[in-house]
Amino acid sequence: MNHHFFAYLYRLKYIDRWSLMWSMRRDTVAEHSYYVSAIAHMLCTIANEVYGRKVPTDRVVSMALFHDASEVLTGDIPQPVKHNNESILRNFREIEDVAVEKLIDTIPAAISHVYRDLIQHHDPELYRWVKAADLLEAYIKCLTELSSGNREFIVAKQQILESLQKMNMPEVDYFLEHMSASFEKTLDEITLT
Repeated sequence: MNHHFFAYLYRLKYIDRWSLMWSMRRDTVAEHSYYVSAIAHMLCTIANEVYGRKVPTDRVVSMALFHDASEVLTGDIPQPVKHNNESILRNFREIEDVAVEKLIDTIPAAISHVYRDLIQHHDPELYRWVKAADLLEAYIKCLTELSSGNREFIVAKQQILESLQKMNMPEVDYFLEHMSASFEKTLDEITLT
């Protein structure tokens, strides 16, 4: 029997993000997943090295890597659509649950439990780190689009920043303070400073 899990994952590079927004550069779910994983690693490193926490970095990064895997079946549903009203959000969550189950069914039974735990976000405390990284990646997208002269992302940037601030995570504040301004600079500007 063929198990199609990785064939599905490879198709994440065909799923576009930000479909309701005009973008200077197209982003895919595959790229997004990579950057969310890298940012999650950075947030956990800040937590552990700067604030003396004991966040399980490897586990959080693994969760981040697969956090949007079900979108290979659902596509990337834009935030304004998902969160337009409670009924739509509830229905989307049901669709997402079905997609997750279908995706997990494509993994060999002997190892599917490992991926189920990564894809379904069973641990809300750890998933909080993934969500923070997910929001930071979206915030960075806004910064880069705005820096390229695309005003389409003005409102999104402010809304995402407010969501990040509501998380009350010093690691997020640290990232914003020490790293986010670099995304508003050109290559020459970040190379020369």
